[in-house]
Amino acid sequence: MRIAVASGKGGTGKTTVSANLARVFGSQVQLLDCDVEEPNAHLFLNSDLISQDIATIPVPEVDEALCDGCGECGRFCEYHAIVSFGTKPLVFPEMCHWCGGCMLVCPQHAIREVDRRIGTVETLQAGNITLIQGRLDIGVVMAPPLIRQVKDRATDNLPIILDAPPGTSCPVISTIGGSDFVLLVTEPTPFGLHDLTLAVDMVRQLGIPFGVVVNRMGVGDDRVHAFCLSEGIPVLLEIPDDRQIAEAYSRGRLIVDALPQYRNLFERLRAKVTAMVHEVRGQLVAAKGGSR
Repeated sequence: MRIAVASGKGGTGKTTVSANLARVFGSQVQLLDCDVEEPNAHLFLNSDLISQDIATIPVPEVDEALCDGCGECGRFCEYHAIVSFGTKPLVFPEMCHWCGGCMLVCPQHAIREVDRRIGTVETLQAGNITLIQGRLDIGVVMAPPLIRQVKDRATDNLPIILDAPPGTSCPVISTIGGSDFVLLVTEPTPFGLHDLTLAVDMVRQLGIPFGVVVNRMGVGDDRVHAFCLSEGIPVLLEIPDDRQIAEAYSRGRLIVDALPQYRNLFERLRAKVTAMVHEVRGQLVAAKGGSR
């Protein structure tokens, strides 16, 4: 089971929901921090580092002795990561999408691929939680390849919770793709509602079942709830605007550990999401059976 936690904007509480949900799973669970530009799940977990591996992507390197400057590589590349002006091509590795096409179309076989470092992937253990997180190197502009390498470290024999980057752009799509369910975290404010509508459009386009978590209940108005009601979107959890929660957060503590009275909120969230995932899977199995 893969549960992604996302939002249309930053600061809504995605990591709060992800980490606390992982803690109450009651069994071994994998938490993937896919916000590789600023991972922070480890700040709330007393974890031990298990491994740290360098993440790379393949980029082209040109053998000048073989290249005749024909320009086929540059004409093929839609991202202008390799350009030829009748001489040895210029390579812009930060623009490369590592498709390998330039190497395949080169008639002189003058291009090979070399590894370019983009960051690291770390695995940590914190009780029942195996935390896998990526750290994008400074100056690297594309997060999706590192996000994919973080996801590749997860195993399908354990539940997976994916903490997505904020927004609705490519890194988020890379994170939530292949998920069984998406939790959209928002806050009851005009900004929260605006960005929630963008996130809802995104997951609907991807065809992934989803529900909403409203954080900091009590600070705004009821327009988020009215929107969810009108759109038929289930509100699966409401986290109150409690000073004790903010204090626990500022100390780097999980809500369910610092404030046990809130543990049942996340346990009910886990039960609801698990039931909805099983229901969707049952519907898919029934649909496949009926189509035969």
